[in-house]
Amino acid sequence: MTSTQAEIDRSQLGTLSVLAWIGDPSEGHDIPYLLAYTLGDGPQGREAGEKAARGLLEEIGLPIGDVVMDGTRNPAAFPVQIMLADNQVALTLPGLNATCTAPAEWVAAANESGQAYFLFATRAWPEAVPGEPVAPETLQEFAGDEAVLTGSAHCVLSVRRLQ
Repeated sequence: MTSTQAEIDRSQLGTLSVLAWIGDPSEGHDIPYLLAYTLGDGPQGREAGEKAARGLLEEIGLPIGDVVMDGTRNPAAFPVQIMLADNQVALTLPGLNATCTAPAEWVAAANESGQAYFLFATRAWPEAVPGEPVAPETLQEFAGDEAVLTGSAHCVLSVRRLQ
């Protein structure tokens, strides 16, 4: 017997945001990171948005926790895609798209490695408003939080470029 899962209501996610950064190159840590998160401003509030985020990740086959999926083996078939055009990063998931402007060092690191480490946080982050700068300490506090990390999907993705 098989069962099917009801499709999640993506509108419950609210605003989907993306943030690009790299580690400290002076410490040999120049991995380009891309973080997707919701603001928790969906029509039924933060809790419903976080539940919708978990449902979306389950629906597209991305485990939440400490498993890192390798999206570089067959990038065209992987459910998450990154496209880079100049310093604009476009993130595509089934039924969702988001963009952000990446700093020059992120673009350089992505161009050099051809990859990025992607996290999709199920915890809402209303303080990180799109278009507003995020202080390094604020980013570290959120992205380095163990509960955020264990409540996120993790992938290594190929960075594709607009031809």
